[in-house]
Amino acid sequence: MDAEMLHIQPGAPEPIYRQIMDQVRRLVAGGQLSAGDELPSVREVAAAHAINPMTVSKAYSQLETEGLLVRRRGKGMAVAQQATSSGADARWELIEPSLVAVARQAGELELAAAEVLDRLRRMMELEGENR
Repeated sequence: MDAEMLHIQPGAPEPIYRQIMDQVRRLVAGGQLSAGDELPSVREVAAAHAINPMTVSKAYSQLETEGLLVRRRGKGMAVAQQATSSGADARWELIEPSLVAVARQAGELELAAAEVLDRLRRMMELEGENR
């Protein structure tokens, strides 16, 4: 994994360490990171995104506590063996809160479901082109 795979938004309401944690979880659940894959060092991520190294360290440590990452002496952090065995259910668990929030907000704004789905489809297509 390259430090540039993470997309940090300093102005977002979600703390940066949570952004890192959530993105690593999604990369593992989505199969972009597999068991044994090494993560970029704390320093690499901090330098690439101009953030405090302690922020990255906090995210990595919490993911280690969850069992998603393992610390390799002298090599840094890697995806844990058991982290990639959860399959498709884990991906839906990760995206479900966002879908619920979008559905609630669309209802509050009285947006038609078909329009929301069409816009989501276009956004996903654009995101796919940008990879």
